[in-house]
Parts: sequence; C-alpha cells; structure tokens
Amino acid sequence: MTRRFSRTPDPLRPAPGSTHPDAARARTTARALAGALGVSGVLHLVRPAVFDSIVPRSLPGSARSYTIVSGLAEVVVAALLASRPTRRLGGGLAAALFVAVFPANVSMATRSVRSERASSARTAIAIARLPLQWPLVTRALLVRRAS
Repeated sequence: MTRRFSRTPDPLRPAPGSTHPDAARARTTARALAGALGVSGVLHLVRPAVFDSIVPRSLPGSARSYTIVSGLAEVVVAALLASRPTRRLGGGLAAALFVAVFPANVSMATRSVRSERASSARTAIAIARLPLQWPLVTRALLVRRAS
C-alpha cells in the first residue's frame, strides 16, 4: 500500500509550471552576479598578490591559500548562477560566499584607515565596500528564491 503525503506549498518557491513574480529580475541579477563573481574569481587566480594583502592576518595558514580557494569558489558559484538548472543552488552559495568574504573587506578597510601610506581614495573605497555586501547578499537570495 502506498501512502501519499500532502506537501504544504512553500510560499517562497513557485509551484511547478508557474512563474515567480521576480523571475525576470532574478535572471538578470543572476547574470550580473555571475559576471562579477567570474571576473573577480579569475582575478584572484591570475593576480593573487593583490588579494593576499586583504586576507585577515588572524586566519591560520597562508594568505595565498585563502586567495586561491576564494577565487575558485567565485568561479564555481559564477558557473552555477549562469546555468538555469543550478541557479537556485548558485544563489544560495553566492549569498554564503558574500558573507564569508566580509571579514576580508573589514580587514581591508581597517588596514586602510590605520595606514599612513594608503591614499584617501583607497580608504574611501575600502569603507564604501562594506555596506555593499548587504545588497549583494539580498540579491543572491532573490536569485535563490525565484529560481
């Protein structure tokens, strides 16, 4: 005898065959995030020294290993976001990635503020990046929810 369980619909997930109201915006956002993460990931791998300097010193291990791993993660997440069947997973992983790299952004801003050698432009950019993480996380979650 086969038992059927009724499943309560998830209000954040569209029913099969229906379209989420934010689906078009999520596709555009997914493409933009995929592009940004892809470029950033490749830069991490091609020019790692630039990114080594922002890895928090309090982390164990070498800064280079964090740079390479984060670059690879960005490339993988970009690929997941770019592909429709894996976009939902990519959105969730992108949100997690943006949260995970936030300490590096805080470290970069802190070092810029404390450094006498950092230009005022570099310091301003480092500080301005901090509040930008929140919209990145929310957009990645929009992609996850609407995909």
